[in-house]
Amino acid sequence: MMKAAEINRERFAIKKSYSIENGYPARRRSLVDDARFETTINKQQKQSWIEEAKQQLSCDGELSEEEVFLVQSPIEPDVPHQVSLVVSLLEGLSGLPRIIKTVENFKGSVVHVESRPAPRRGIAFDVLIKTDITREPLLNLLKSLKQSSSIASVSLVSEHYSSIKEPWFPKHISDLDKCNHLMTKYEPDLDMDHPGFADQDYRARRKEIADIAFTYRHGDKIPRIKYRQEEVGTWGAVFTELDRLVPTHACRQYRQVWELLKKDCGYAPDCIPQLEDVSSFMRKRTGFSLRPAAGLLTARDFLASLAYRVFQCTQYVRHYSSPHHSPEPDVIHELLGHAPLLAEPAFAQFSQELGLASLGASDEEIERFATMYWFTVEFGLCKEAGELRAWGAGLLSSYGELQHSLSDKPVKKEFDPAVTSVQPYQDQDYQDLYFVAENVEDAQDKFRHWCQKTLSRPYEVRYDPFSQTVEVLDCVTRLDPCLTRIAIEVNRLQAAVQKMKF
Repeated sequence: MMKAAEINRERFAIKKSYSIENGYPARRRSLVDDARFETTINKQQKQSWIEEAKQQLSCDGELSEEEVFLVQSPIEPDVPHQVSLVVSLLEGLSGLPRIIKTVENFKGSVVHVESRPAPRRGIAFDVLIKTDITREPLLNLLKSLKQSSSIASVSLVSEHYSSIKEPWFPKHISDLDKCNHLMTKYEPDLDMDHPGFADQDYRARRKEIADIAFTYRHGDKIPRIKYRQEEVGTWGAVFTELDRLVPTHACRQYRQVWELLKKDCGYAPDCIPQLEDVSSFMRKRTGFSLRPAAGLLTARDFLASLAYRVFQCTQYVRHYSSPHHSPEPDVIHELLGHAPLLAEPAFAQFSQELGLASLGASDEEIERFATMYWFTVEFGLCKEAGELRAWGAGLLSSYGELQHSLSDKPVKKEFDPAVTSVQPYQDQDYQDLYFVAENVEDAQDKFRHWCQKTLSRPYEVRYDPFSQTVEVLDCVTRLDPCLTRIAIEVNRLQAAVQKMKF
């Protein structure tokens, strides 16, 4: 049995998750409202629950967490209940498939998995597993997992005794070192439908490249990858088809930066550009930079990075057997789809504003922002000289869907944040609906007005590029420095106008 004090130290706080009524699938949901992943439960509240459980069980000693849950749970024994398990692994993630299988053996339905390197000595990874399960199988599952020699600890967090607190968000760009929660369920080690699931060499290669991201820290140079021949071949297959379609299918801003990337960053069918080189190119044009990521991040962590003009970017290449499709982001998607537009000022500004709006947002709002991101930055269309053009990275890194999106097959709707943010979508096939913006400036204006009307946080945030910090504007005294900076800029603009000869 665990003592109450140990429970207080070991258990993590996971906020109640929400249904998928807004069309935001579990594979891309951010179910942990604290990006540090280490918030402890309010001790006084938890202790009162334990004392109440003791009275009901007429117990004078310490209670296990299973007994506390059993007494406090309001559900019927045979009714599935959604709970979160935090499993601390002594070694790597190789044992995670076995753990997920164990959950399923105890009749649990796994709906969400994410992991991150553990900050504690002797623990390799902390893994969050969200599952729907009935009471008795859950108790047996916990006992079974605790008997494993590869698991340091197992903590159960139920919505019934979760603490509710303001979501944490990074205040300085270096805090992005903490924004590395991974949606691990859909990686080749775990997803049987992944093209690389049965390829042990590919899985080892993915782990090798992912480990680079786990050890990366703010201020480091992005390590260079020596890509293999088959990886370059996969890149070349996508690059060649896309290069053929860019002049007629991509928006004007993308076309302009595309030519610069070929000239300055070595974009070519026989060479995969290095993240460090592309990051330097972007930084000079818009202040955006790349940061290596080990895989698909949770929405909250990914959006928070955009607030600092940082794009979390994978370095591995999709499996060679499926060059034109990847079930999760890879370096081809990032460098061909996202990088060109993040190097364009208007698109970079739109991405950062999405990120800033997400800081301190509720879980429901994160769902809406992620859905908005999906239908704009990933799969957005815009108008250009009376014609439709693509500005979404998901389209511009997939020549098949790029052609599909501009055809007469899918439905096209005018971009409206109130509608777009709750539009159901799927990520298994081509979209059957796309939103069309007049231009990126129009999309940005609509997004700003929508945020002003709907955001629930009682303060505004501002990014200071000089100190690379986010300022919380929640009182008059914090407005003074902002007003001073604005006044200086207005004076400079007035002086410039006076010196011009019209």
